[in-house]
This record gives sequence, C-alpha cells and structure tokens, in this order.
Amino acid sequence: MTYRTSLTAFALALAGLVAHPSPAGAGADAGPRASATPGPGSGAPSVQWTSCPAYSDEVIRSLRVTEEQIPAFRALMKRLECGTVSVPLNHRDPGGRKIDIAVTRLAATDETRRLGAIAVLPGGPGNSGYLDPVLRVALRNEQMAKANERYDIIGFDPRGVGYSTKVACPVSPVGPQEPGTLTEEAARKIYDAQVAANQECGRSDPAFLGQLTTESVAQDLDLVRTALGERTLNLLGFSWGTYLGMVYRSRFPEHTGRAFLDSVAPPWTRLDEHMKDSAEAAERDFGRMAAWLARRDATYGLGATARQVREEVAKLVRAYDKNPKIYTDVRRPVDGSAVADLAKRNSTEWTRAGRALAELRTATGTTAPPTVKELLGAPMTGTPVPGAPETLNMTMNLAVACNEDGSRVGFDTAWRDYRRLVKRHPATGRSWGVGGMCAGWPLPVQQVALKRGGGSLVLAGHLYEFMSVYDWTLQTRRAVGGTVYTVADDVHVSTTRVPGCAADVVRYFETGRIGAGCGGGAVPS
Repeated sequence: MTYRTSLTAFALALAGLVAHPSPAGAGADAGPRASATPGPGSGAPSVQWTSCPAYSDEVIRSLRVTEEQIPAFRALMKRLECGTVSVPLNHRDPGGRKIDIAVTRLAATDETRRLGAIAVLPGGPGNSGYLDPVLRVALRNEQMAKANERYDIIGFDPRGVGYSTKVACPVSPVGPQEPGTLTEEAARKIYDAQVAANQECGRSDPAFLGQLTTESVAQDLDLVRTALGERTLNLLGFSWGTYLGMVYRSRFPEHTGRAFLDSVAPPWTRLDEHMKDSAEAAERDFGRMAAWLARRDATYGLGATARQVREEVAKLVRAYDKNPKIYTDVRRPVDGSAVADLAKRNSTEWTRAGRALAELRTATGTTAPPTVKELLGAPMTGTPVPGAPETLNMTMNLAVACNEDGSRVGFDTAWRDYRRLVKRHPATGRSWGVGGMCAGWPLPVQQVALKRGGGSLVLAGHLYEFMSVYDWTLQTRRAVGGTVYTVADDVHVSTTRVPGCAADVVRYFETGRIGAGCGGGAVPS
C-alpha cells in the first residue's frame, strides 16, 4: 500500500558520538527503565548516541513549521536525543551485513509518572519518522503535546530512508505524458518504460532492495526497542505505518502495548485492489463535494443539484481531454486528468477546488486563472533546501510496495482495469493512471501473515477518505482484532491534527479507554 506524497531530498550526516544521559526512574506503570547501552560482549543491540542535526531557519520552515513555532521547535530539538542502532540487513542472517537505523527520543517531561514509550510509525512506505516526536507530537497542538508528559516519544527513519542506511536507483522512468485522452498506445509505452526501470532498479542491489519489507522494518523496530531498554512499545501509526503496526503486533505481541493506528491500511498488499477501492471511494466522496457545491450554485455556477454538478464536472473532464490547455504559469498541462484531480480534493479544499472548476468553465488566454494556478501551478517537488532532511525516499517506497505486491498485473489487465475505472467514475477516474507500478519487478513477492491479538488496539478509520478506505478499517478489525474509532471526515491521517480527536488519542494512551469516534476536520461553511 503506497500513499505517495511530495519528496524533499537531502540527507545530512550525523555528527560525532556523545555520551547518553542516564534516564531517571520510570513511573509505576512502566517500571524501571532498563539501561539503553548494554555493556561490551552482551550481544544485545545498543544505541550509539550522537549530536542531533542542526537546522537553519530556512530548513525548519521547509518542514512546515510556522514562523511563530520556530523558537519552540529549537527548544524541542535541544531536548531531542539522536542516535543509531545497528541491525542485520537480513534478519535471517543475524551475523551478516549490518545497517544503521536512525533513532530519536523525546523523553517524558513527567518522569516520576512515566508510563512508557510511544513509537511513531511513519507513512509511505518511505516516509521519514526521524523528527516525528517533535513535528507529529510535541509541536502538533496542545492536546498532542500532552502525550510527551508521561511517555517518551520515539521516532525513527525506517531502513532505506533519511539518516538510516539506504540505496538509490531510478524510480521515475516516465517523462511528461502527452496531454489529453490517454490512448492504449501511449499507455503501453508508459507501462513498458516502467517495466524497464523496475528491472534496472531491482537488479541494481538485490541484496539490499530485497530486504526492504514491512516485516524487516518491524524486526528493526523490535531491536530498537531492546536497545532503548523498553520491555514494550506503544504504537502510534499513520497510513503505511498502520500496516507496520499490524505486522509488529503480529510478530511481537509480547512487546506491544497500546496501539493507535490512524487511516488504516488494508490487511493485504495487492496494489490493483488498492487502486480499485481507492478510486471507488474517491468518486463517492466527490458526491459529497457535488452536493456541497450545488447548495452554493450562486457562487460556483456548477449546477443547482448534485447530479447537475456531477454532469458538469464530467463534461469538463471530457472537454479538457479533447482540447488540453497549456498555460505558461502552470507546471502541468490542464487536461481531463487535471480536472479530475480537482474533483478528488478533500473537504479542506472544496472552496478552492470549486473556484478552480468554475474558472475552467470559461478560461481563456495563455495564463491560468488564479485558483487553477494556485492549486496546479506549484512544482510537484520543490528544490530541496540545503541541509533539509529527506522526508520521502522513493526507492524505499517502490521496493517495499513491489516486494509485497501480490498482483504485478500485465499490460492487458492494467489497461482493461483503467478503462473500466474511467467509465465507472466519470468525475474522478481520469486522475488515476494505468496500474503497473510493480510491473517487471524482478525480486520475489514477500508477504507476512497477520495474526489476531488480544492486546489493546484502536483502528481509526475516516468515513469518507479514499487514501485509506473506511472498509479497510473493518477488514483489518476482522483480520487482527481491535476497536474501530470512526472519524467523520475525508482527510487522511487528520486525527492528531484535530484538537478534539487528538485529546481522545492522548487519553487512550493514558487510560486505555477510547470512545466511538470524533468529528474530524470540519466541512467548510
């Protein structure tokens, strides 16, 4: 399951070793915290503590930290502990080649009442989690910051990402596509290019790339747990991190405490089914957007009923595929796929997406209308700020997805599925490409058997989102157990960003109790 995000690429080397500060006694529920640095000859993994990276204000801003938050970010970085843990590249060969996993810890501020440690499991696959203790917890909002009072917050870069050991190979073989209707001939060229690139990548370092799996990351995480001296880890997972949480809990139930998984991945790893389910959910959510726009027809002029809005947007998709427009100030041609992309926006962007769709009905000239430019004009990947940490590694993204993909469809199947998808979803279907991300991947499929567990587990599913379809939450509960926490929005991993929902998350980790759900992000008025 891949949830692609934008890439900020630049890795900063870790500085020299420093002594690790001795932790104070743990709270009664957690028990005494064991030494995180075993003595020589113990055979147990240890943390090699280092100084944390130093970031300029420009880098900090690139991490989506506001100007007002910069002093707080710097204060938190002074508290953050940074280090590496050596783990086997192949866990079936523990005496073989070793790689480093970059780890961070933000110690609990109320050490006398400490409950344990929460490991933040990042999305992707391929997202960095190195700064998650700061960005996803302590600096997120007042409610989430409270989690750091009684818990150490643990972050890490999974193998293949950021400050951890990684490799790189070409993963973007396809140049800009010709704008307009996607023909079978053009689709086959794209598919064949993907096959060639996947074969080149997979054969470039099969010993490393073949060990980029969710199960390997889970095994790394358990060695991190040991190195930190924790008897158990509590888990806070996001997107792909929810699947990582399922795998960790299945492999190491005795070491798993409370687990809260937000925007739950399915308990299976077929990319063809993933796209099919996501496409259906995206078109359903557009129905909500269409009804919202219809109630504001005086503003947007797209139709007075949801059906009229649907027909108008589908008409725009066809019109711009037939006659694409290339604006001098927009990074991509505006064809049917761009229109469908606007229709696929979640409710936090309905206001702007509605304006952009309205502008496209009457657009003329060589420059884009203002809202179209605002939403489609920004580069897909901005120039990395010098010194910025890597936030997404695309080689790891590709390798994990393809090592675990149980479909790897051929072109004829991919083309048939794409044509069916576009026909069934006239407003949003055009935004999906032809499946085949893992076509030609030369390494064997590796999948892990998930197990039901009796420990505490909360599965946060968002009713209307398409990146993590709500039904996947129900499928996951049937596969591994747990309690469903329903978020009534369409916004991916929004739970910890919404103060009321975040308060529920923190209360869960403190008490083990959780309600039925929360409202999530509000629909614009």
